[in-house]
Amino acid sequence: MSIHYHPQGNEIALFEKAFANQLPVLIKGPTGVGKTRFVAYMAERLGVPLYTVACHDDLTAADLVGRFLIRGDETVWQDGPLTRAVREGGICYLDEVVEARKDVTVVLHPLADHRRELFLERTGEHLTAPPTFMLVVSYNPGYQNFLKGLKPSTRQRFVALRFDFPVPEKEREILIAETGCEPWVAQKLVHLAQAIRGLKQIDLEEVISTRMLVYAARLIASGVEPLLACHAAIIEALTDEREVALGLEEIVRSVFEG
Repeated sequence: MSIHYHPQGNEIALFEKAFANQLPVLIKGPTGVGKTRFVAYMAERLGVPLYTVACHDDLTAADLVGRFLIRGDETVWQDGPLTRAVREGGICYLDEVVEARKDVTVVLHPLADHRRELFLERTGEHLTAPPTFMLVVSYNPGYQNFLKGLKPSTRQRFVALRFDFPVPEKEREILIAETGCEPWVAQKLVHLAQAIRGLKQIDLEEVISTRMLVYAARLIASGVEPLLACHAAIIEALTDEREVALGLEEIVRSVFEG
């Protein structure tokens, strides 16, 4: 099944040029604006395999590169996703890369500069990435604190693309195309998103994403009452604080009943 992606600007052309010039790419932007979908779309567009890794606090270099495993009476080497991408000439996408342990960047640096090399210390292999290999990483600079930012020595190895929320007209088009919802529903949801994103008096860890709007639109298109759909797909996803949820519910009511 083909992946649908709605471009926001010149990101497709820039990614293709980076790929053609064997340059790694860093994608910066808030949660739910389509970073992961964009990478999947580009892998399909370019016709190369994609290995996606959701980074977390326990992710180590061995998780990416590979390790020896015991199978029966034998000890066998198993490639990690980064090594498989290098061998096959595909894209390795590390989502929220700053969440991984620090030893990960040590492995990435030789792949993210002119060397394009991966050294497998455990096996003694020295791999040179083929022309179709591409390293792509992403993170949310608005969410990460200063302890988890990318070091300049790492960040400057990448061509950087900044993603943000679509303009209202584009966001409406996305909702209609993705969910088949009525235009008035898309209009109301985008209006709601603009209202919540502009809040100053309510402290939210994350603002409302296009992904949340898509979920709400799908529920509404399937027959769920709009207020209930927004409560389930947006409000409860944004906060666990009851008082904050009540405030958001008032905004939803004002948008859909006003």
